Amino acid sequence: MQRRRLFFQLGFFALFLLAPALNLLRFDLNETQLWFLGQRWSLGIDAFRAGDITANQAAIQIFTRAFLPAIALIAAFLAVAWRYGRLYCGWLCPHFTLVETLNTALHRACGKLSIWDRHRTPRAGVKPSARWWPVFFTLCVVFGFLWAITLLSYLLPPAEVWGNLLTGRSTPNQARFLIAGSTVFTLEFAFARHLFCRFGCAVGFFQSLVWMANPKGMVVAFDRDHARDCRSCTTATYPQGSACDNGCPMRLHPRNIKRMMFSCVQCGQCLDSCEETQVAQSREPLLEWKVGADAVRETLRQRKEEREATAMLERKI
Repeated sequence: MQRRRLFFQLGFFALFLLAPALNLLRFDLNETQLWFLGQRWSLGIDAFRAGDITANQAAIQIFTRAFLPAIALIAAFLAVAWRYGRLYCGWLCPHFTLVETLNTALHRACGKLSIWDRHRTPRAGVKPSARWWPVFFTLCVVFGFLWAITLLSYLLPPAEVWGNLLTGRSTPNQARFLIAGSTVFTLEFAFARHLFCRFGCAVGFFQSLVWMANPKGMVVAFDRDHARDCRSCTTATYPQGSACDNGCPMRLHPRNIKRMMFSCVQCGQCLDSCEETQVAQSREPLLEWKVGADAVRETLRQRKEEREATAMLERKI
């Protein structure tokens, strides 16, 4: 599954970078013109000003070529999020692809997935080395500049942006945008990339809100009847145990209840880790995706267990 996910991530990452150059999607500020799939996307306003179409025809064109496609795209995106959660984040999002890359580099430098983590996440065969710190910060700077110039190419002709950059003739506004954008993105990648994914990204945040509102949305179900098998949960990558927790790039605890998994990106790494350790011991995996009625039963069971745990704690107090 992780190989398939990497294939989707790299493919969408390449599409994200090349879309402006291929005129697949960009808005040209110089011409005030939207390009989509290699064609100029017109709303009919210029034709109305020229008197070629009536006001009613212009209104119909604006609705069918602007509002209707936007509504359909948003509805389709939220429909996927309603059922599957942050599937886009875990399988396509270019930013999250860089987050995982930086996680790997930082882990090799200090054994943590974030500078702000209190404890290390040991992995077999990985011995933290200070030699990786320059690599990590260099990647942050490179990715920050790449994000800034890619964003600018969505607003100005890519040939103009890259041509001015290579010849050292960027306009003052372009230079200011690149410097400011590169600085902001570099700092975000280095110090706040997980925080941004959780709460700063509107795309991810609204996916989570929609998913949380659907009791039938896909969740990671935990077979608590065999929870004792977690005691021997070790893999070649995570010999210290808790393979599913340590394998989560968002640093969540997959065996937790749904409301504690708000920022889950459905990457499936916890499922793969669980399957690896349990199959190695001739047992069935304890984690699996549930959707529909099965997801509802899992959510209800989690709520019941949470109420029982709360009641037990209150009795002790």
